[in-house]
Amino acid sequence: MCGIVGAIAQRNVVPILLEGLRRLEYRGYDSAGLAVINGGLHRLRSVGRVAELASRVAAQNINGHLGIAHTRWATHGAPTERNAHPHVSGNGLAVVHNGIVENHDSIRRRLADSGYLFVSDTDTEVIAHLIEYYLRQGARLFDATRRAVAELTGAYAIAIICAEEPGRLVVARKGAPLLLGLGEGENFAASDASALLQVTRRMIYLEDGDVAELGLDGFRIVDAAGNAVERPVHLSQLNADAVELGQYRHFMQKEIFEQPGAVAATLEMVTGAPSLSAQLFGVEAQEVLARVNAVTIVACGTSFHAGLVARYWIEGVARIPCNPEIASEYRYRDSVPNPDALVVAISQSGETADTLAALAHAKTLGHRHTLSICNVPESALVRQSDLRFLTRAGPEIGVASTKAFTTQLATLFLLTLVLAKLRGRLTPEEEKRHIAALRHLPSALSRVLALEPQIAEWSQKFAEKEHALFLGRGVHYPIAMEGALKLKEISYIHAEAYPAGELKHGPLALVDRNMPVVAVAPNDALLEKLKANLQEVRARGGELYVFADADSQIQETEGVHIIKMTDHAGLLSPILHVIPLQLLAYHAALQKGTDVDKPRNLAKSVTVE
Repeated sequence: MCGIVGAIAQRNVVPILLEGLRRLEYRGYDSAGLAVINGGLHRLRSVGRVAELASRVAAQNINGHLGIAHTRWATHGAPTERNAHPHVSGNGLAVVHNGIVENHDSIRRRLADSGYLFVSDTDTEVIAHLIEYYLRQGARLFDATRRAVAELTGAYAIAIICAEEPGRLVVARKGAPLLLGLGEGENFAASDASALLQVTRRMIYLEDGDVAELGLDGFRIVDAAGNAVERPVHLSQLNADAVELGQYRHFMQKEIFEQPGAVAATLEMVTGAPSLSAQLFGVEAQEVLARVNAVTIVACGTSFHAGLVARYWIEGVARIPCNPEIASEYRYRDSVPNPDALVVAISQSGETADTLAALAHAKTLGHRHTLSICNVPESALVRQSDLRFLTRAGPEIGVASTKAFTTQLATLFLLTLVLAKLRGRLTPEEEKRHIAALRHLPSALSRVLALEPQIAEWSQKFAEKEHALFLGRGVHYPIAMEGALKLKEISYIHAEAYPAGELKHGPLALVDRNMPVVAVAPNDALLEKLKANLQEVRARGGELYVFADADSQIQETEGVHIIKMTDHAGLLSPILHVIPLQLLAYHAALQKGTDVDKPRNLAKSVTVE
């Protein structure tokens, strides 16, 4: 959530700042602003989209060679112009900030007693005044920033400019992502690499506690202890075209249809090999994975649903206990640690605050073995895990996760097979059969995507509803949960998911002709049980929308709508069955006219607790 862009150059940086903000819109925001130095500090802020800010900038002809910009997702204070970033203090100092300053109240009281006037409701304003406080004592901007951030508790990524030092851009980070972009005679900073692809691919990812100063002629970085440090320069593998819409109406639609390719890329090292290797997860994985006796999964939202699916796979195939935990709950729960368990942290961005904190908490409990499953190679989660598997989904711009989810599932299935193989629970014949199924998976996904026109027809009826119920059994219950989440996220239709067998224990009271019921109905061992549950719905006048395998025997009748998919895909069925649920949510949102890629109140990368 929130986005930061900063630049210092010999050219006008305002177009760079605005384009950077535009590329960060997917992260979720409610206001935007920028500040530049040009014979003094010039600041503009607006509520709403970056386009509105750009119009105001053009009208006032704002330009400069040094500047910072920000998109804000409200935490402290309502989404108003006075709460939008940048925040200012003194004679031309401006700050933009991602994260939350937990001790802002005590700092605010101290600064107010020193004569500082606060004009916003934000925690960020204390950062601006605190840095300016140290400037008044004679410190240069870089040192004033270092002294200020040493007093902050919580998470932050900040960028600061000051009219008194027009040749310097200062940044700092702790717990929130921030990177430097290196150019020729110009340098940049941003919270996300996609913001800088327009100007450079050479990037440095700052570590927690780092403070950096950028000028036209170079940069310097010090760590939390004040020691000069060097951080490696990465050549970003992101493609600027990957964050463009192309032929699609929305990024969510584009990313739904990219899933066959994303899954194929994620599985590339496996589908072309004759057998599975534990080293897919790191050079030490063979030893570690052979030794662990349980798996604990920590994740949030859609990634947590992937973990719930993995529990069925890991316990059913590898025959070891698996416990998925909601990351924000796990870190505050008095759990029983198991040092011999593998802690798997799952996050698309690798910067999810609750997941990072849960991983750190697990380590403090004595958990020795950690594995991250992530889509961003330079992320904090990857750097803080012993083992890692990088999904190759490519940039995911839409707030509602799609291709990240299916690539996470594919990775978790690989983990299941490796754990089973190391325990002698996977015969060579079974291994070959599973690899063949994985090789076929992208084409099976493409066949499911061909059902879009039929699903779009169903969505017209959903757009009229205020509530929906999703049902699944066994390994497909988490898929029903994911389908309900998608519908809620982007169409704002209230949706809940239940194991179908739980209908008679309460949810059946909700069923009537105005409550559509979506059922995930693969042709597996639980199909006959599910059919009985569906009859319970029809007996109460409920209208059913069933996604069934092509080889199932479910028939379409009055009040029972059926879309037939591929033949039953066995253990990989959940990866296929989530696709039509994504499409249903997408087309229902289209019918309702919501902002599909940027749903209200939500952010893509949740970097605050």
